[in-house]
Amino acid sequence: MEQPSKDPVDAIIDQWAVTRPDLDTTAMEVFGRIYRLSRALGDRMEKAYARHGIARGEFDVLATLRRSGPPHTLSPRQLSATLMLTTGGMTGRLDKLERAGLLRRSPDPHDRRGLRVTLTDEGLRLVDEAVVDGLAVQTEALSHLDEEQAGHLADLLRTLVRGTGA
Repeated sequence: MEQPSKDPVDAIIDQWAVTRPDLDTTAMEVFGRIYRLSRALGDRMEKAYARHGIARGEFDVLATLRRSGPPHTLSPRQLSATLMLTTGGMTGRLDKLERAGLLRRSPDPHDRRGLRVTLTDEGLRLVDEAVVDGLAVQTEALSHLDEEQAGHLADLLRTLVRGTGA
């Protein structure tokens, strides 16, 4: 197997090896790369969603509603819990998406104090297009791995996420 070329994280690790040879920098090698990858892909994802007039956080709201299945309706509390947002943060996103005609809020028929958030036809169309563009960005990034490597990486990351409670 061909040894991968050095990356910026290797340079950081090499510097630590010189100045603090007593440190075990294995974790830094892993998480430094995860962080750099997350930043780079996050920026590319933002650009993909921006072509649809939405930001990543707004996509997340629309995608959560889409994944919920017909009638693509959830309460603001369900959305907040799924997206790990405060109710204030959720309200701002919902306001913007409602003004754009991508979702609508209506009274909850089972709880007169509650609301229901539903994707509009335009919101459904937009999220269906945006998810394809976002997946294209992610698929392109994974093209540097073969199918077995990608599956192995997914398994390793799943184990790491479970182990950290993230």
